[in-house]
Amino acid sequence: MPTKILIVTGDAAESLEVLYPYQRLREEGYDVHIAALTRKTLRFVVHDFEPGFDTYTEKPGYTWPADLAFSEVDPGDYAALVIPGGRAPEYLRNDPELRKILKAFFDADKPVAQICHGPLLTAAIDSLRGRRVTAYPALEPDMQAAGAGFQDAEAVVDGTLVSSRAWPDHPAWMREFLKVLRSKAPVS
Repeated sequence: MPTKILIVTGDAAESLEVLYPYQRLREEGYDVHIAALTRKTLRFVVHDFEPGFDTYTEKPGYTWPADLAFSEVDPGDYAALVIPGGRAPEYLRNDPELRKILKAFFDADKPVAQICHGPLLTAAIDSLRGRRVTAYPALEPDMQAAGAGFQDAEAVVDGTLVSSRAWPDHPAWMREFLKVLRSKAPVS
């Protein structure tokens, strides 16, 4: 039976930050499941950087089905966790079922990959204190408030936690996450 990886996300997640790791990890031979608040078709968004804008722009993105609801997740069934960014983490961090899932992964020291605004979820369960991370650069104050040492880099590895700034950093993010996975949760 293939090693399973969980992606936790929701509506308004960044399309590339969900689908790139989903496809890349499947390509490696992992069994990847997407969990959300409920089983439904999720509506992702596309964040882009355009001249003249002070921040990123947002457009409708792809749709994709959630395989299961947070309430159906048994964290013990999964070897690793991926936390995409976009706007989804802003509201998902308030969900008690998701917080239980996140806490279980950190308590078990399982590999976790987070990107962009995804660290808002791990900050909400106080799992960044004393760690080195990166995130979307505008979140530097949030990461510091969560007790993390912020680094503006493509990918930052702190034990089993691998973080990245945004989708342009995907190659470095997945390269580093796959190193952690191959040592801690190899494909079976």
